Amino acid sequence: MSNPISNAFKRAKQEKRPALLTYVVGGDSTKKQSLAILKSISENADILELGVPHNTPVADGSQIQTSAYRAIKKGIKINDIFKIVYDFRKSNKTKPIILMGYYNMIFQYGENRFLTKCKNCGVNGLIVVDLPWPENKIFAKKCKKKSIYFIQLLSPTTTKERLQKIIKDSHPMNYFISMLSTTGGKLKVSSKEILLNYNRIKRINPKKNVVIGFGITEKTIKSLKNADGLVVGSAICKEISNSIKKRQNPVTNVYNVVRRLKNKIK
Repeated sequence: MSNPISNAFKRAKQEKRPALLTYVVGGDSTKKQSLAILKSISENADILELGVPHNTPVADGSQIQTSAYRAIKKGIKINDIFKIVYDFRKSNKTKPIILMGYYNMIFQYGENRFLTKCKNCGVNGLIVVDLPWPENKIFAKKCKKKSIYFIQLLSPTTTKERLQKIIKDSHPMNYFISMLSTTGGKLKVSSKEILLNYNRIKRINPKKNVVIGFGITEKTIKSLKNADGLVVGSAICKEISNSIKKRQNPVTNVYNVVRRLKNKIK
């Protein structure tokens, strides 16, 4: 199952560092600006997560909700997200892109149609927040046929027995939610405890990459650098909001944030 996501992890490991994954909401705050932000981030990020704006994002905190609201207000639809990915691929064929969203939008669009669009525009992976294992098994198999990774979510409360079953079925990348919270919350547990839980997951199948997300900022990222990968989303969405508020260029400001994040884990 060849996929640019695995290649990105391989390169990061060769450089003795975790992969840096960044998250932004597609279409925030316009299609044109969203594409420019994605291009600027791609210079320092190893893997790009692009959120599909949703009006009830149950896993997301205020920063990502604000970004999603701006995109929805501008009329961004799912086909606009595919267009952003397609346009990005014109200048960058290899940078891995993961779409993150909720199952209802896929169900309404049609699973097969959605996956065909993903494949055709250059999406490499999917995170579907509210489609857990084992309910996701059939859809995950459909993803595999298209060489698209379906990324399973794991939490600190997932039992060992359940972890083993999920990881056995999982594709080569999994996402560990660091704490019981929505995105953007302050780390409620120590980095040491997060890494203990993380290592418990890694021991089940060390060959599969596991990233850590939720609560990761410029202040906390360095303390978790032993992971395969680290996801930063709310801190970037917050920078976009602040830039818009101050009438500054979000493309430049976001580039600087991601560059600083990368420097902290080198």
